[in-house]
Amino acid sequence: MTTIPKSHSKASEDSILIPAIGLDLKVRVAPSTTGGEFCFIDTVNAPGFGPPRHRHTETEVFRVMEGRYLFEVDGEQFYAEEGDVITVPGGAVHAFVNVTDKPARQYILIQPGLDAESFFTGLADVMRDGRPDTEALNAFAKKWQVEFLGPPLSVPVEEA
Repeated sequence: MTTIPKSHSKASEDSILIPAIGLDLKVRVAPSTTGGEFCFIDTVNAPGFGPPRHRHTETEVFRVMEGRYLFEVDGEQFYAEEGDVITVPGGAVHAFVNVTDKPARQYILIQPGLDAESFFTGLADVMRDGRPDTEALNAFAKKWQVEFLGPPLSVPVEEA
C-alpha cells in the first residue's frame, strides 16, 4: 500500500482549458503523489458539452458536484444528478454531456493514475483550432492508450 504524502491543491491554481469540448479542468491530486495508484481531477463542463466517445484502460469514478449529465457507458444511457456517483470500468466505451443551461461540475478519480496534466494539456493543443477528426485524435491518444470512437453525446431534444 502506498503512503500518500500531504498535498494541497489550491482553488486559485490555473486550469487546463479545452474550449472545443467546453472543458475547464484542474488536476487536484497528481499520480506522482499517489505512487501512480490514482489521480483526482476537478472538471467544469460548459452547457451542452462533453468529451467524444472514448475508452481507456483506467477505471473512472465520477461524482456530480453541480448540474446534471447524460452518461453513456457501453451503449447504455442514463442521467446523473447532483450528488450521484458513477463508476466506469477500464475498457468501457463511454461519454457524457452536460444537459443543463449552465456549467456543471464533476470530481473524477482515475485509477490507476493517469498523468492527467500532460494528457489534457496535449489534448488542448490538439484541439486548439476546434475538434479534429477521430483519426487525428487517435494519433495523439495512442501514447496514452486512449481510443476515441465517435462524436460527443448530444443534449436530447427534451432537455434542450
